[in-house]
Amino acid sequence: MPESDAGLLGGAQAVVFDAYGTLFDVNAAVRRHADAIGPEADALSDLWRTKQLEYSWVLSLAGRYRPFWTLTEHALDHALARHPSVDASLRGALLDAYRDLDAYDEVPRVLDALRRQGLRTAILTNADRAMVDRAVASAGLGPHLDAVLSVDDAGVFKTHPDAYRIVHDRLGVATGEVVFCSSNRWDIAGASAFGFRPVWINRKGLPDEYADLPPVAMIPNLDGLLG
Repeated sequence: MPESDAGLLGGAQAVVFDAYGTLFDVNAAVRRHADAIGPEADALSDLWRTKQLEYSWVLSLAGRYRPFWTLTEHALDHALARHPSVDASLRGALLDAYRDLDAYDEVPRVLDALRRQGLRTAILTNADRAMVDRAVASAGLGPHLDAVLSVDDAGVFKTHPDAYRIVHDRLGVATGEVVFCSSNRWDIAGASAFGFRPVWINRKGLPDEYADLPPVAMIPNLDGLLG
């Protein structure tokens, strides 16, 4: 990095991002169909996301793995079953919308700024390869990234160390030279345990947790990476 770069990025060689909730707005799919869903739209979206993650943790602890898209489908089915007033025929439209989630507004600009500073930019996601490749393409982020990494390569979800090790193996950078950004506090805990320099993108202003596995910084959006 140039000598002028300091702060959160000082000494870093790569900035690696979680995808869903960090670069992509996971609530965008439900938001697009909120009128058709009705007053339970926010609750449906929250439960969908909660179950999607819960299934990944349960499978990892059980020593099993399934594509994250499959978990996304099953999580939506559960959320719809828990909200029977929502028209279940919206399932297909909601899944289509989840395939093509919106990126947060600042994402392309910040990725470009990081690359201009000589940093490599990458995604490390729980999403399977087909799922994340489509999301990146639909959001137009491909030109802004040096690598898109999926836990498919490890066959286990974050926060297992093997998932984070993909970054080291694929990018060839030392663990301490990686700034890892996620909006998910549990992901920050996993990255901290692995030895990355984790930055919590706390978009919702949530209280801290996992005190023994802290981030190096907490910022409200990606603009905070640029000082």
